[in-house]
Amino acid sequence: MLEVRALSKRYRGIAAIQDVSFTVEAGKIVGYVGPNGSGKSTTVKIVTGLLEPNDGKVLFEGRDIRDDLAGYRAAFGYVPEEAHVYSHLSGLEYLQLVGRLRGMEERLILRKATRLLSLLGLESWRHSPISLYSKGMKQRVLISAALLHDPKLLVFDEPLSGLDVVSARLFKDLLQQLAAQGKAILYISHVLEVVEQVCDRVIVIAKGKILADAPPGELKTLMQLGNLESVFAQLVEQQDTMVVARELVEVMGVRHV
Repeated sequence: MLEVRALSKRYRGIAAIQDVSFTVEAGKIVGYVGPNGSGKSTTVKIVTGLLEPNDGKVLFEGRDIRDDLAGYRAAFGYVPEEAHVYSHLSGLEYLQLVGRLRGMEERLILRKATRLLSLLGLESWRHSPISLYSKGMKQRVLISAALLHDPKLLVFDEPLSGLDVVSARLFKDLLQQLAAQGKAILYISHVLEVVEQVCDRVIVIAKGKILADAPPGELKTLMQLGNLESVFAQLVEQQDTMVVARELVEVMGVRHV
């Protein structure tokens, strides 16, 4: 289980997140949503050990991740929001590199990497340099890399970015299968429709603070609104997008000062 306990992070005295706490239990998919600049990325960087908080701690299976950061990193898989990969490598070579860094046996890496790439529709591209891949193909390589070592915890940051309809549907089904296998999953996304469909709980963050933490259906009932998008808009006090859209069109039509 992952436990985020009273995290705070400040940059030059300005708080990016304040007193952020939540848990991700084994076998559960927890959505983490918020507007741009809400503190999602800061939280993810702390959870993955890339950033150290000013206050608070992250526990995994009851231990502070900072006590054994290398051991903790070996237990989770991470798909970042941006697909930063070594573009001169092929998809297979990239997974082999990841497997070696994970300390996996060579023949096992080759077997699992080849099968993962095949299942994700990249078999014919496995020897081609990643520089030739589309954004969605790179995303599928990153998903393969996150699954390669069979981690206990998975952190997906906007994992549907660039994926086509079929791949996105496959990924949603994969999430359910991973949860059924007892994986703890933290799912960060702007696609609220998907969050509503796949997540057991949804955490809403805005301006660095947690505003809600409940199952999607409970949030809708409490707010007496029909869908998660409406709940989200009300919780974070989003602007009236239709009014703004009309004003944008009006500005486009201005011909004289």
